[in-house]
Amino acid sequence: MLWSLTKILVFVVTIAAMTLGAGYLMESQGGVMITVAGVEYTLSPLMSVIGLIVLVVAVWLILKALSFLVALAHFLNGDETAMSRYFNRSRERRGYQALTEGMMALASGEGRVAMDKARKAERLLRKPELTNLITAQAAEVSGDRRKAEDVYKTLLKDQSTRFVGVRGLMKQKLEDGNTETALKLAETAFALKPKHVETQDVLLKLQAETKNWTAARETLNAKLKHGSLPRDVHKRRDAVLALSEAKDLAATDSTIEMREASIEANRLSPDLIPAAVLAAKGYIEQGKPRYALRVLKKAWEAQPHPDLAAAFAAIVPDETPAARIKRFEALIKSTPDHSETKLLMAELQIAAEDFPAARRALGDLWESDPTARTLTMMAAIERGEGADDAVVKGWLARALTASRGPQWVCDNCQNIHAEWAPVCENCQSFDTLSWKTPAASEMVNTTGLEMLPLIVGAIEDQGASDAVDEVVHETLESTAEETTVEVLQPEDEK
Repeated sequence: MLWSLTKILVFVVTIAAMTLGAGYLMESQGGVMITVAGVEYTLSPLMSVIGLIVLVVAVWLILKALSFLVALAHFLNGDETAMSRYFNRSRERRGYQALTEGMMALASGEGRVAMDKARKAERLLRKPELTNLITAQAAEVSGDRRKAEDVYKTLLKDQSTRFVGVRGLMKQKLEDGNTETALKLAETAFALKPKHVETQDVLLKLQAETKNWTAARETLNAKLKHGSLPRDVHKRRDAVLALSEAKDLAATDSTIEMREASIEANRLSPDLIPAAVLAAKGYIEQGKPRYALRVLKKAWEAQPHPDLAAAFAAIVPDETPAARIKRFEALIKSTPDHSETKLLMAELQIAAEDFPAARRALGDLWESDPTARTLTMMAAIERGEGADDAVVKGWLARALTASRGPQWVCDNCQNIHAEWAPVCENCQSFDTLSWKTPAASEMVNTTGLEMLPLIVGAIEDQGASDAVDEVVHETLESTAEETTVEVLQPEDEK
């Protein structure tokens, strides 16, 4: 109503201004003198203005007539669509204006307005390949998913808009959680436009979720080929896919294929810890301990990890504790100040019953990095040195509420995983797990015992193991919960 009132006021003011202007011109003296062929014509100011307006209109009509004559000449010259183009020009202009307004409304989040403008543009232009997409997006913005789906299906019929229709349906299926159909649509979209980065990413993500590692590696190679992925990132992710394939093969007892896949994964990314561990196991099974040693040392230099130490211990499973300490010096010499190196040496010294040496190896980690593993190890050292039960229980009590230290954490959602996986089980992100300490740890160890993986081989005197067993027994009594301590020992001693 306010807008209507404003228009009425503007109209009244305009008429009033024109009336005042005409009265002023009528009262004005002088005029315009025009001489034509020796004849002089004198026009009053009002007549001059009217004549000027008539002249402008005449020029406009002449231009329109010339445009019509040009179209007629083209038609007579054989251009059958010349006349229709002439008469449709105004229609197209209004249609494109409606299309532009629809796009602006869509960008502003006005779904209903965008749909109205799209319908008007379709009526004027009769070009559904231009208007259907806006209609579909406007329907999604306004919450009409069925309308959007119908339009996307319409787009599938035209080869020029087929990709847009497939992509729209794919995104709808992803939102609905229908990954099976979304995967098929992603494969179709990838076949239509293999260079489309978003389609590549969606397809790779879905293939990784469904553990189709071979197809995922092909998609990854396509990303590298079309320049949408740096070569170093491709190499790392290809290693992750190869490792995932190897882990699946290991579960199916495909020993030879598993070894080849794990070795390939380690070759592509030597610093990928799970790949190094799996490759080392494959070399050990093949009777090639030197290759396993080389793989583990290279990975350890990149990032020390307990799994690497366990795999290194498995190279010679029946050695004495003293021999094991000496052999491990070759692994840890490149990282003497790393916390994992200190923890490893402390564990080895505990296994050798040299508890003072274990305390020296551990250093001040119990103070600078008081994790459950470090504090539980201090309890084992105190027990081995003959400390009172109260002292041992004090360390164990601290271990119960301490952080677990570094774990496999998703860089995207910060979800913590018990073991490495190629895809985050929480946010489904690919290759986002890193071995690090969570920013805000939720993993408070219930007993502190699972963080004591003692690397123990064949020990004739089981004094060290007995000391650890006593620590385990004390902790079980204090928590009234049953747990399992994983001790890396030969099979005959487990």
